[in-house]
Amino acid sequence: MLSLVEHPNLVDLIGYCADGEQRILVYEFMANGSLENHLLELPPGRKPLDWYTRMKIAAGAAKGLEYLHDFAKPPVIYRDFKASNILLDEELCPKLSDFGLAKIGPTGGKDHVSTRVMGTYGYCAPEYASTGQLTTKSDVYSFGVVFLELITGRRAIDTARMTEEQNLITWAQPLFRDRKKFTLMADPLLKGNYPVKGLYQALAVAAMCLQEEADTRPLMGDVVTAIEHLATPRDDEKVASD
Repeated sequence: MLSLVEHPNLVDLIGYCADGEQRILVYEFMANGSLENHLLELPPGRKPLDWYTRMKIAAGAAKGLEYLHDFAKPPVIYRDFKASNILLDEELCPKLSDFGLAKIGPTGGKDHVSTRVMGTYGYCAPEYASTGQLTTKSDVYSFGVVFLELITGRRAIDTARMTEEQNLITWAQPLFRDRKKFTLMADPLLKGNYPVKGLYQALAVAAMCLQEEADTRPLMGDVVTAIEHLATPRDDEKVASD
């Protein structure tokens, strides 16, 4: 699949090795590992990602999906968008990796492709999980899950939490409906160092991506535009810790 696509936010496939039944793909080296290592598995002593770095990572990852959906020929549905598949280079620029579950998008006038193989639990869109029908809007839902992980610092599925908080989306849905509780959704590791308006706007984007009905979710191009705006600091922004 990687031989068909090329974009700054997709890992480069350098080559492959074949020896008997052994097959090895060789990718470019990504010095900072995965987003998961910096967000969900933070080791002692490592500084948490600041707000604008999180937004820049989200914007870059969104651009990778936008390219696959709207500019790759034929279009590609990534299908396994999650924090561990977003790799970071020396400057924390994100690149999507592991295209093992990617599928060529629908052709011949069809609006979906069907598959029995699911992506990762907690990131799959509800219509994909229930019917096996896959569209680019399935990727949009998965992006919404990861974007919410970036905002909250919580895993999509975390069995170490209380039962009612183990599923990130189930926990977040009632909070989405009450603006007074939006600040409760910000990652505590940010210690209030984020723009309040930016948090509200980011949560609004996440909520749109996580709509139950696929048709009501935005296109990745619209998501890119919204998050690029959030990734740029503004002098007039009020920070929560002020």
